[in-house]
Amino acid sequence: MALVPSQVLHAAILLSYCSILCNYKAIDMPAHQTYGGSWKFLTFIDLVIQAVFFGICVLTDLSSLLTRGNDSQEQERQLKKLISLRDWMMAVLAFPVGVFVVTMFWSIYIYDRELVYPKLLDNFIPAWLNHGMHTTVLPFVLIEMRTTHHQYPSRSCGLAAVCTFAVGYILWVCWIHHITGVWVYPLLEHLSPGVKIIFFAAVTVVINIFYLVGEVLNNYIWDTQK
Repeated sequence: MALVPSQVLHAAILLSYCSILCNYKAIDMPAHQTYGGSWKFLTFIDLVIQAVFFGICVLTDLSSLLTRGNDSQEQERQLKKLISLRDWMMAVLAFPVGVFVVTMFWSIYIYDRELVYPKLLDNFIPAWLNHGMHTTVLPFVLIEMRTTHHQYPSRSCGLAAVCTFAVGYILWVCWIHHITGVWVYPLLEHLSPGVKIIFFAAVTVVINIFYLVGEVLNNYIWDTQK
């Protein structure tokens, strides 16, 4: 895809995420006033990740335009750093976390929405905002993968980073329960301690699988194996 359309695409998606985040934060929900606020929900964390990622994409596009035809080695170095950061975020956070949020949310929602998104939330969150948080993330990240080549880190480093994120969030959820006595997600209330451990382990494995899926998909689209 040409550079200008790619720039427009990044800017449009970034504005979309900014709008979703602003509308979500403007909602007066009781959960926002409790310990951890919005940051206890993986959906919100993912929205921030996606917004930061596409912000870096826009910044990279602008830097690329500014350095075009410029022989400054310092500017070239800074551009390469931006590209490396963009690619790392795509590989380790934007793709695996985004795909995980969409697939897990809708899988549990279809089975029993009360376990992950109680009907009470319909009084606070409009349907379009729900889809903005839990649906459009997937096509946006797939479009990005299709239109821009990303250099993945070594598999061991990538998986280590994904595991660190997954374990960090699990510990955060457990800490919130330790402080408040309430689990962030109603689903966890129905699981015994042993089953919770298995569930958390399975979640970590799944998000690592999504990392590998992203790596394979990136290689397939851009034919990097050749």
